Amino acid sequence: MAIVLGPNQYGKAENRLVTVSRNGSVHTIKDLTVSTSLRGDLAATHLTGDNSAVLATDTQKNTVYAFAKEAPVGEIEDFALRLGRHFVSTQEAISGARILIDEHSWDRIDGHDHSFVKASDEKRTTAVTIEGDKAWVVSGVKDVVVLKSTGSEFHGYPKDPYTTLKETNDRILATSVTARWRYIGTDVDWGKSFTSIRSTMLKTFADKHSLSLQQTLYAMGEAVLQSRADVAEVRLSMPNKHHFLVDLSAFGLQNDNEVFYAADRPYGLIEGTVLRDDAEEAGSAWYSLPAF
Repeated sequence: MAIVLGPNQYGKAENRLVTVSRNGSVHTIKDLTVSTSLRGDLAATHLTGDNSAVLATDTQKNTVYAFAKEAPVGEIEDFALRLGRHFVSTQEAISGARILIDEHSWDRIDGHDHSFVKASDEKRTTAVTIEGDKAWVVSGVKDVVVLKSTGSEFHGYPKDPYTTLKETNDRILATSVTARWRYIGTDVDWGKSFTSIRSTMLKTFADKHSLSLQQTLYAMGEAVLQSRADVAEVRLSMPNKHHFLVDLSAFGLQNDNEVFYAADRPYGLIEGTVLRDDAEEAGSAWYSLPAF
């Protein structure tokens, strides 16, 4: 039996970066969490401790901050592409890079040029993978909490001795959407595309009369692919944030879908992929990323 080194990567995780662009009295902020990972001919450091090919993770961290100063961060996809291509082109032993970025949202306080309020826990994301001169971009959103108070049903499911859930023709449907989409190429107006995709998913969630969260998930992915020729596939993870009707009969009160108990756990977790059947192979786009 032989023991060999398998796939590996290393880097600096969760570098917190905030930049302030100052245009006179009007300021704009970018609040990012940036993670870098490098791949390549790194067997020596694992097998013998020879670090001659290892670009220190501290150096990777410093590069993130220096790049943010040397040129405007701009769209997170462009910033990730610049970082990844830099590491691959300047380090002889490094043949691949993965740059992950979460962008944290802030809103300008009305009437103020340099004051902001935290918008929500929602994050815009990107995962850029570089292999030689090839690049893949997977962007997305995390923690988009949505709810519709009607327009959702759930019935017709199998019943067995352990089934207690009652069928319903009118329920609250709530979820926290994590969505990632793989772009076709890198010649994309990232900001415009992101805004369009997010808007399409939210509109579909609101408009689609839902017979299951699975049906809603597919409809959201399908709508993105129908509206965006620059997207090859969409992967969604949507926990069912259950709202259970409270039994008020003990108090002589009738609860007509008005008072609910919002449970945080356990929860149903619905995940799936919607893709074009003629899309090019994903290559290394999803390597080491969570499936959903």
